[in-house]
Parts: sequence; C-alpha cells; structure tokens
Amino acid sequence: MNRFPPLSASLALSACLLCWFYSSGCQKDSAAKFDDRPQLTAAVTLRDVTFHSSALGREMTYRAIFPTGLGPGKKLQVVYLLHGGGGGFRDWSNYSDAGRYADRGILLVMPEGNSSYYVNSAEQPKERYEDYIVQDLMADVEGRFAVGKGRQNRAIAGVSMGGYGAINLALKHPNLFGFAAGISPAIDVPNRPFSIRRLEQWRRFQSIFGEIGSNTRRENDPFLVVRKSDPAIAPYFYLTCGDKEGLMASNKQFASLLSQRNFHYEFHEVPGDHNWKQWRAQVPNLFQRILTILNL
Repeated sequence: MNRFPPLSASLALSACLLCWFYSSGCQKDSAAKFDDRPQLTAAVTLRDVTFHSSALGREMTYRAIFPTGLGPGKKLQVVYLLHGGGGGFRDWSNYSDAGRYADRGILLVMPEGNSSYYVNSAEQPKERYEDYIVQDLMADVEGRFAVGKGRQNRAIAGVSMGGYGAINLALKHPNLFGFAAGISPAIDVPNRPFSIRRLEQWRRFQSIFGEIGSNTRRENDPFLVVRKSDPAIAPYFYLTCGDKEGLMASNKQFASLLSQRNFHYEFHEVPGDHNWKQWRAQVPNLFQRILTILNL
C-alpha cells in the first residue's frame, strides 16, 4: 500500500500552500507597509509633492503639511523632518502627531531619503542625497510654498538615520538652518569599525561613506566636522537619546564635544528604546523648542 500521495497531489498541495502564503501573509505585510494613515487635524492640510531632483536624476516625493487657513501675505517657517533607515517620507505623519504643529504657522516638509544617510555617496555618483536636500528640495519648497527665507525661518530634525542627517547637514551648512535636532541620532555611523556580525551593514556603509579614512567619511563625521565648525554661526542643536539605546554612549560623547566647543545646545537622556514609541514621546518637547528658538 502506498502511504504517500501521488506526485501530482503533492504538487497541488504545495501550490495551494504557496497560494495561501502569498495571498494572506505577504499581501498583508505589503498592505501594512504602505498603509498611509497620517495623523492630522482640521486646521492643517496635507499635500504629497513629486518633483525632479537634478542631483539624483529622477523624480522624488516629499510630504508637506501646512495651515489650512493661510492669510494673504503670510510667510511660513519651514521644518524639515527626516525619516530613519528602512522608513519613508510618510513616517513622521503616520507614526507621530507632528502634523498638528503646522497650525502654528509652520510648513512641515518630509522628504524621501531612502537609506542614504542624506549624504553624497562615495561609491554611487548618482546618489547625491546631500545635494538633493540642500539644493533641489529646498529650492522646490521655496518656489512652491509661501515661506520665509533665511536660516531663522528654517529648522531640520530627524530620527535615527534622519537624526544623523539633520545634525550633519546643519554642521556642514550652518547658513541654512537656525535649529537642528537629532532624536536618537546614529551619530557614530561614519566611524563605526568593521564587524563580521554586521557584515551587510558594513558593506552598505562602505558604499555610502567609502573606505575607513576616506574623504567622504571624514567630511561626514560629525565628531570631526564639529571641531572645524564655528559655534558663533552654528544653529542651535537639540539632542535626545533613549536610556535603553546602544547609541547613548556616542550621543553623550558628541554632546560633551558640543559643550567643550561652546555650541548652543541641549541634550536629554529620555526613557525608552530605539523606536517610534519613544520618538513619539519627544515630539511635543521638540516642537516647543523649535517654536521658542525660531521665535514663533
């Protein structure tokens, strides 16, 4: 007696299982990944903008949130919000209530940064994400929306990868921003040593920053850049890090360096781990400081 089903039956069963797997698990995960539920109030308006980036040579999308009732002649101040690694331009609006602060006369701009760390890649000449942010994106925003010009009308903030990006861009372009915030910033990424346990991450960082000791690494290492920066013209720096994060030591070291060089800054050790649960809790204090420093 044959105790096993015929081959055709086995294939049919496998096909059914694969069909169930893809129709239930995969589609559910895919739907969740692109589920877009921005947290808004009636006082603000959301618009997703697609424009051509010369630095990247392709179309890019950013999310803009602004007051619904903008009076004639009114100029908005801009807050650029950078997402973390593995995230996207929808994150700040979906995982936090940052959008509600737009009704205070602010334009919130949330660009797509992919996994770029917002720098010009060392090994991919067409991946010029620093130029995309400070040239293409800012030009499109200021040409499309009624916003004030000058650094006192601009702030930049980010979480994790975006926190690194915000601090790095503000250090390298102090004339552009009056306020820069890193929420759990991955501040040490350019000088992280090789680790066999994180081989894929190391390869990705090498593609972005180049070999250890390369010009791209040195030019995008906040610990080095801050030593050459002038505190008198630098923006106000706002840093936070969760007490359960592996990034705490590097963030404390960077805050200490800011203190030694007499930068205007504040650093807060807060409860929580490296996730949106912790970052959401920082949003009210973040915007309170933005509104204060930018005199809103």
